[in-house]
Amino acid sequence: MVFDRSSQIPDLRSGWTEIWHLWTIIVPRRSINGQLVYGKVWRRHDGRRWIYKKFTEYSDEAA
Repeated sequence: MVFDRSSQIPDLRSGWTEIWHLWTIIVPRRSINGQLVYGKVWRRHDGRRWIYKKFTEYSDEAA
């Protein structure tokens, strides 16, 4: 009898790992004028690491 372990291991990624989250980040350094650098990015976990994408805001007039 052959036992296939791979068929018994459930998918370890939960449902939230495939969803992009809007995330506010603060970079631990100062800009050229002395202020902290911060911004918004899209963030998602692929099971091993975080993936980031640039967040671009559009004005209501452009939409």
